[in-house]
Amino acid sequence: MRKDVKILVVGAPIALVEEGVSANFDVQYGVGDAEVRGLAVSGGQVRIDGAFIERFPKLEIVSNFTAGYDHVDVAELARRGVIVTHTPNALTGEVADLALGLLIATVRQLPQADRYLRTGKWLERAHPLTATLRGRKVGILGLGRIGKAIARRLDACDLEIEYHGRKQQPDVKYQYQPTLLGLAHSCDALIVAASGGAETRHIVNRQVLNALGPDGILINVSRGTVVDETALVEALRDERILSAGLDVFEDEPRVPAELIAMPHVVLLPHVGSASAYTRNAMGQLMLDNLVSWFDGKGALTPVPECHSLAASKAKD
Repeated sequence: MRKDVKILVVGAPIALVEEGVSANFDVQYGVGDAEVRGLAVSGGQVRIDGAFIERFPKLEIVSNFTAGYDHVDVAELARRGVIVTHTPNALTGEVADLALGLLIATVRQLPQADRYLRTGKWLERAHPLTATLRGRKVGILGLGRIGKAIARRLDACDLEIEYHGRKQQPDVKYQYQPTLLGLAHSCDALIVAASGGAETRHIVNRQVLNALGPDGILINVSRGTVVDETALVEALRDERILSAGLDVFEDEPRVPAELIAMPHVVLLPHVGSASAYTRNAMGQLMLDNLVSWFDGKGALTPVPECHSLAASKAKD
């Protein structure tokens, strides 16, 4: 019986998840006991690694609320036979919408223009002219699901697009740049849509920002760790790039005071997927993974590193 399965809720779940898990399983909060067989993880504030799961010898699945899973030691969990799932499709469109909106807001200084009107400055004189998207070439770092969705939206804006990732994708029409530095040299707007984790930490560094140039715009909607934040602050301060639009930061929710003090950058509090519609879709997929697993139907959206483990479990 599914109601006999003990699930530990980690983090602060949305109402849909809390109600759904309670309706289907024996739910625990806080520490959890040795009978726990599944984790429902909301957010990445807690590191889920070998040490964390040591007290759960019966653990079978870690179901994540988010698409990213750099807070989980997937290799270690997979080695122990634990499936890890995420919500890769539920938030794609929402984050891509925000990436385009953030690019436009940063280039055209929309938040600044709003403040200009509200503080009465329009009564004195017209708002200063801004930069434009016209004639820009946009580079996308990470052409996965979200990267492709961003590219489709940029297509509608008649913008030239190039990309860089681990490897060239033969089924896309956009120009591939084999190095990130080459992409930054070629483009004057760079949208970061790459996964977080050790492999991508600080890959957008001082060299990349310098290559982007004094008219360059950096947009980050992926993970704060992908960008060297200190190097970014210096590049903005020294006017080696024009501006930045950031939805993510290295040490969230703490944002460097230097960034906050810069009136020409656009800063958002990690709201890429933060609509009620999308968060509910993410929560439902998180719940569906748990239900499907304990109904013996396998995981619906295992992380790529767990695909083979999920397939072998499904055969059992």
